[in-house]
Amino acid sequence: MTVEALLSVAVGVLFATGLYLMLRRTIVRLLIGLSLIGNAANLLIFVAASLRRGVPPIAPEGAAAPPPEAADPLAQALILTAIVISFGVLGFALALTDRTVQATGTDDLDQMTEEEPEP
Repeated sequence: MTVEALLSVAVGVLFATGLYLMLRRTIVRLLIGLSLIGNAANLLIFVAASLRRGVPPIAPEGAAAPPPEAADPLAQALILTAIVISFGVLGFALALTDRTVQATGTDDLDQMTEEEPEP
């Protein structure tokens, strides 16, 4: 089995696990599922750009483009940007979750939808 096939299976497992966790009742599992799906998307972009080693994506002097066996720098740049954005979104979601749990006293989504009793 090739490396691309193994990574494709890993992408499928990460997507499935992330989706399963996002369907659970607690906010913490939802955030873990969101993180797993983000990592699976990054790995999918990486695998789709094909794996190549040994040749950096730098054009030799006088050439208009890098050699054809070079790695694709666009996929690497997209993944780096996606990592930074997903880290920021996850940090914001964790802060929002902390505040929500402090206000409601629970992290169960079903209990949060119930109306508050009148004092």
